[in-house]
Amino acid sequence: MPDHERTPADHRGSPLAALAALLADPTRAAFCSALLDGRAWTAGELARVAGVAPSTASEHLSRLIAGALLTEERQGRHRYVRLASPAVATLIEDLTVFAETTGGPTAEATAGGSAAGTGRPAPRSLREATRQSAEARARTCYDHLAGRLGVAVADALLDRGLVTDRAGLAVTDRGHAWLSAQAIELPPRSGRPGGRPVVRSCLDWTERRSHLGGALGAALCRAALDRAWVERIGSGRALRVTPEGGRALRELLGVELP
Repeated sequence: MPDHERTPADHRGSPLAALAALLADPTRAAFCSALLDGRAWTAGELARVAGVAPSTASEHLSRLIAGALLTEERQGRHRYVRLASPAVATLIEDLTVFAETTGGPTAEATAGGSAAGTGRPAPRSLREATRQSAEARARTCYDHLAGRLGVAVADALLDRGLVTDRAGLAVTDRGHAWLSAQAIELPPRSGRPGGRPVVRSCLDWTERRSHLGGALGAALCRAALDRAWVERIGSGRALRVTPEGGRALRELLGVELP
């Protein structure tokens, strides 16, 4: 059996090897990448994304669930899967950025060139080019804002002293007051042992600069979606800033998007 097809049990002596084996398969990697939008997907939806048969998708999903990278929920006949935790999302994000910024091209990129030097395959159709352009403007990165929108929000929070990076990223007292004034709440366990970091830097693969993740990034993204400041474009990760959202971003943070 090829190394990349072994189950986690075949790598009991090396948890790192077991994890690497789970992510080494292109189909499983495609599933994890799609699930970075933070939503639950059905096996059929993921099969279509990866271009594999439903039976093949089911086998790969079972491996990812057994390896604790995904979790599943069942509603009637439907099986939904999502990334198991924010920690898993952070791992996938970091690995994706590392792969796309260190010159490790995919087979597709090697054959067809990369998009703007990112290491990602160059778009092969107008539809794909449109999607990539939309994602570069604004998208979700698991459960926080990314693309030019995410970077602009991060810059505004830092410029206004709501977040500081003097001794590592942290929300300032002014930032907590601002969040309270906007009725944006952070999870009670964020920043505590075993909890999610309050705020973390996440390198944006399109902007090559950082946007903000962690509990703060998730809270801001959730507020933007709940208040219709942004809306999803289709079923992917791309977002569109609404007219109301544009006004809110200008008034609250001084963010002006092209």
